[in-house]
Amino acid sequence: MSAKIRLYVEHPLGDGQSVPLDRDQAHYLFGVMRLAAGGQVLLFNGRDGEWLADVVQAGKRAGLLTCVEQTKPLQMPPDLWLLFAPIKKARTDFIVEKAAEMGAARIVPVQTEFTNSERIRQDRLQAHAVEATEQCGGTYVPEVAELQKLDRLLDLWPEGRQLMFCDEAEVSAAKRLAANTPGQPWAILIGPEGGFSDRERARLASLSFTHVVSLGPRILRADTAAVAAMTVWQQALGDWE
Repeated sequence: MSAKIRLYVEHPLGDGQSVPLDRDQAHYLFGVMRLAAGGQVLLFNGRDGEWLADVVQAGKRAGLLTCVEQTKPLQMPPDLWLLFAPIKKARTDFIVEKAAEMGAARIVPVQTEFTNSERIRQDRLQAHAVEATEQCGGTYVPEVAELQKLDRLLDLWPEGRQLMFCDEAEVSAAKRLAANTPGQPWAILIGPEGGFSDRERARLASLSFTHVVSLGPRILRADTAAVAAMTVWQQALGDWE
């Protein structure tokens, strides 16, 4: 297989399926990557796995591909949400990208008492999740949700979902996540740069589904903490085994 370019599309994929390209996709494939008719590309849509496709028509503003064979089935990540408080733009982008690469099924920006940012560009962050999935070889794109208040999210918390609460006040030897709930849905919560308030910390610690975890003897930046926490969870309960 000669295809090295992976492209996310929203069109259905299947044996012999034609896939039209919009202007931006055509520009990327034929203007930037210099593909021409007869070339090949790998496609995925988050539902039908990955497919090898032939370039049938290559134009400056449009194009047409045809699916030839499936190269990967749909590979679903664990049922894991990453909840994080938005920080500076580039570092928020980093958190979303790494969450997509590391196997989050859903990414949820949350507003806490000390969150600096009161708005996000959900469409831009979703595009970063798509790009990260294109680069890492994944076939499932996690949803990036709209910004939600932490208190409301906890009020409506789904029954049965466990919560790994990464409390920066627990700066000590890293606490291992007990691998005693295999197969259950989970979420990871990362706080803002200013940390959680005493009220938030007390509420989180009191919830029956919360597992308070330390990420070691040093206070980590929020973007570093997101990667560290997902690593801890994946090794204990995820699909890295």
